Amino acid sequence: MKSKLLIVDDETKILRSLKFLLEDRFEIYTCENSSEALEVFKNEKIYLVLLDLRLKEGSGLELMKKFLQFEPNAIIIIMTAYSTIENSIDAIKSGAYYFITKPIDNDQLILLLNTANEKLQMYQRINSLEGHIRKDIIGESYPIKQINDLINKIKDTNATILITGESGTGKELIAQKIHRTSNRADKPFVTLNCAAMPGELLESELFGYKKGAFTGAYKDEVGVIRRADKGTLLLDEIGEMDLRLQSKLLRFLQEKEVRQIGDSKTNEVDVRIICITNRDLEKEVKAGKFREDLYYRINVINIVAPPLRERMEDLKYLVAYFIDKYNISFDKNVKGITDEAYEILSNYTFKGNVRELENIIQRAVLLNTSEYIKHDLLHIESQEMASNSNNSTNNHVKIYEGENMKEIEKKVIKFALEKNNQNRKWTADSLGIAERTLRYKIKEYNL
Repeated sequence: MKSKLLIVDDETKILRSLKFLLEDRFEIYTCENSSEALEVFKNEKIYLVLLDLRLKEGSGLELMKKFLQFEPNAIIIIMTAYSTIENSIDAIKSGAYYFITKPIDNDQLILLLNTANEKLQMYQRINSLEGHIRKDIIGESYPIKQINDLINKIKDTNATILITGESGTGKELIAQKIHRTSNRADKPFVTLNCAAMPGELLESELFGYKKGAFTGAYKDEVGVIRRADKGTLLLDEIGEMDLRLQSKLLRFLQEKEVRQIGDSKTNEVDVRIICITNRDLEKEVKAGKFREDLYYRINVINIVAPPLRERMEDLKYLVAYFIDKYNISFDKNVKGITDEAYEILSNYTFKGNVRELENIIQRAVLLNTSEYIKHDLLHIESQEMASNSNNSTNNHVKIYEGENMKEIEKKVIKFALEKNNQNRKWTADSLGIAERTLRYKIKEYNL
């Protein structure tokens, strides 16, 4: 079955010649304007696009952004007769897979499209696997079940959500599931990393700007808040945002209006905000590094992503998933992992959490030459194992002869609170007591 290819160009002759060149290899769709191209892209579920940079109706880059908002995994190849280094950089930064110049070298184009199509098919195989396995966040542990239950309760609300947890725990996956299962699922899901750029650039990315607003602003840019309109905006590493910009974000959250830099008018935006951080924002507030009013505004719903060491019963599901994923990526046929290798993983604390586990399995699948992954391919040193085995005592509460029951009870409750990241509902459930009883005990023991 041929892959679908959409060609967008406002010159009919070019469309005809490209269709003639490529129709033996692809199922071709051609469009001469942006609105028609966007409809075809959505309705026909096309993931591979050859797009002219300059269209009569406007910029090909703006159309590309709309394509990628609707389908982030689409591969867009930009073509133009007006090639400059600036155009190339803009295209790649905006998400283009490649940038080619006219007149087009036919052999080069065919090779490029074949390579892009192979990459696309790999994406689709992985996505198919994820669609089969990852209907939910992977795992059957108590913390994961609690997160799934909470997502089901809040997914269709407009409440701002703060997802916290250590690096590598899958905070972005939780955000993606909230959007994917919500009533905004068919609308844009836009991500902005607040730690990836300085404050001035981050502000322009968030709010957009008018042409001429500052040096380098040679065109209008709406900003990610407006691009996420009707959908979800994920602000990753929100704790890295500087205080000046925090106040502007707070104003937007209060008023639901955004104003481009250099503009006098505001635009109403309907967007759900999800924030992610691995920082302790309460400590940041006390240190004067994060605004207290913004903290309470974004922390309407708090979801804590548990570290892998606190959900080790999920290890077998995660290992199986990553083996399947990288079997597809590397065209391998690894059937599983040996008992000895699994035992090593079971006694490892995973400071990098699920992300570290994925990297370990990815490397092992790539290097594996037999049916099962053996312990030596994990590259976990024996001294690390010894250290981590000693740490396993952290799963126990030490009590001593002569301690009374109240002292023991206080220790157990304190331990359970720490294990459940201070989440009182989880703690009460794990102890088998009512949340009201737990609140009384916390107050009694001044925890």
